[in-house]
Amino acid sequence: MLSKLIDEDKIQKARKLVNRSERIVITTHISPDGDAIGSSLGLYHFLKGLGKEVTVIVPNRFPSFLSWLNESDHIVVMEELQSIAVRLIKEAELIFCLDYNGLNRINGMKPLLEQSQAHKVMIDHHPFPESFCDVTISHPEVSSTSELVFRFICRVGAFGSVTKVMAEAIYTGMMTDTGNFSYNSNDPEIYAIIKELVQLGIDKDAIYRSVYNTYSEDRMRLMGYTLSEKMVVFHEYHTAVISLTAAEQEHYHHKIGDSEGFVNIPLQIDNVDCSIFAREDKDKVKLSFRSQGSFPVNKLAAEFNGGGHLNAAGGESYATMEETLQKLESLIRRRSEFETNVE
Repeated sequence: MLSKLIDEDKIQKARKLVNRSERIVITTHISPDGDAIGSSLGLYHFLKGLGKEVTVIVPNRFPSFLSWLNESDHIVVMEELQSIAVRLIKEAELIFCLDYNGLNRINGMKPLLEQSQAHKVMIDHHPFPESFCDVTISHPEVSSTSELVFRFICRVGAFGSVTKVMAEAIYTGMMTDTGNFSYNSNDPEIYAIIKELVQLGIDKDAIYRSVYNTYSEDRMRLMGYTLSEKMVVFHEYHTAVISLTAAEQEHYHHKIGDSEGFVNIPLQIDNVDCSIFAREDKDKVKLSFRSQGSFPVNKLAAEFNGGGHLNAAGGESYATMEETLQKLESLIRRRSEFETNVE
């Protein structure tokens, strides 16, 4: 029996909005990851089962290692199908906002949601949600948005409608957002949910292989180069930093998702409990932060206009890669200040 984490009032309001809406759009954040796609498709299949006209719209392309998920080929990528995405959002009666807590996280979709007259429901696990939805289901203590979607479906009394394809999507999101249950995953109820998903027929080992064991040769060579040539370990501060420039990514034919998970690898080094990955993008440097134990990487991410959880966070830098790495080194050398200010 799962705890009734989500407020009953929010469940009832969301249920009413779903019941009276026929055209529903599910949105998620830019550079969608496993949790974004898993939660979106899990909810998509649930709403389709209710007879709703549902579309998942994402700002840009998601990694190919998620393309095996059922009906992932029906996802509308706004960057590639802008006119269709615009029309669907304008026609929507209800919009779900999954795995993001602010409109800046959806880039070009932001003005469309701001102008939309549709009701909006947020389901998310990132702290400090903005107030732009009619119903905000926000629980930062939960491991993933996919877990929250499962809890939402159960709370509206529809556990019996959960199918194998829904379970596969939800499990994929839970697995990827916890590093295969290696962080943010101590809550016993996570494993109660996994038990239910396995009993619905998912093959968790096959899902792992589909996500983690289908990489290209280029990706493996990129990873080797990154670890051998682009990793700096600050032993005194138990921290590792890895980085990739745009030119280096191009040299190894980098595709979306190829560097997914790189940030976790330095945590395998003895006595390293904080890892930071800086990757140069078109107009910024994207930063990923991971930690083990009690070090609050969300505090570091906040120095780069970002945030997240104690052990997993992200941010962005609009300085050069060199300037960004210099700032990171300065922050790392002040590590004790962040350790003594854990909220």
